[in-house]
Amino acid sequence: MSYAAIHPNWEQPRHNMVDGYSLEMTAKEIEGLREAAPLIRPATQIAITFLPGEEMDQRVEAAVLVRELGFEPIVHLSARRLESEAQLDKYLSDISTRAGVKRVFIIAGDPPEPEGPYSDSLQIIETGLLEKHGIEIVGVGGHPEGHPNVSKADLWVWMERKLAAIRAHGMVPLVVTQFAFDDDAIVGWIAEMRARGIDVPVRLGVPGPAGIKRLLGFAKRCGVGASASVMKKYGVSLTNLIGSAGPDKLVAALEKGLTPAHGRVRLHFYPFGALTASAEWINAYNAKH
Repeated sequence: MSYAAIHPNWEQPRHNMVDGYSLEMTAKEIEGLREAAPLIRPATQIAITFLPGEEMDQRVEAAVLVRELGFEPIVHLSARRLESEAQLDKYLSDISTRAGVKRVFIIAGDPPEPEGPYSDSLQIIETGLLEKHGIEIVGVGGHPEGHPNVSKADLWVWMERKLAAIRAHGMVPLVVTQFAFDDDAIVGWIAEMRARGIDVPVRLGVPGPAGIKRLLGFAKRCGVGASASVMKKYGVSLTNLIGSAGPDKLVAALEKGLTPAHGRVRLHFYPFGALTASAEWINAYNAKH
């Protein structure tokens, strides 16, 4: 199965940095998606998170709406939040039959102790349930700025193991990174990835426009680096937390820093509950470039 068949436009040069972008939403943002939908390009891939405080039915309904509005759903699976193999089996059945889901993104998840039989994303891949329910593409996480609980060396080992397992189960791998603020860290991480012979497509996580306090709050919660020097590059002063900030400087720096040698790269926007604002920013950027 080729990348071109699974990732629209992956084999074509980008017109600009937002070409072929994807977005992220929570299962509770149904009304936000309805509002933003006219601003989002048809067939855009929209990821649906797997957060605490949500019901499985909410996540399924969100995937159904994504499909009904003319977009492509990518459903998150949080290994440590899954209570049983039966629950995973039913969830995959529901999203595939009701929403035509072909793409998932798997993370270990935040709970320190698993709520069921799975402690990491590799275990989900190895169940065989993904291909059973027609999943064709599987995304796994990338961490340009590192991970608070895993060493840099181990992150590469785990990535390679997961990518190999996805291929062994007849599916196509993709890497989606945690959002980051530092273009140098992002570009350097991709360069190291390619130097290691990992050639899979990458979606780079970038923050959508949001209030500065909100951005920093999500960064702290997700273990993302937000030092004064990095945030200054991003366009934010930690001495002035009033107002909002967008990814203008970051995306411009990535446009400049990424070359064909960095392989297949597209952006994945984290709107932090503001889908309309992210869609408006993307459209404005596209109009200028």
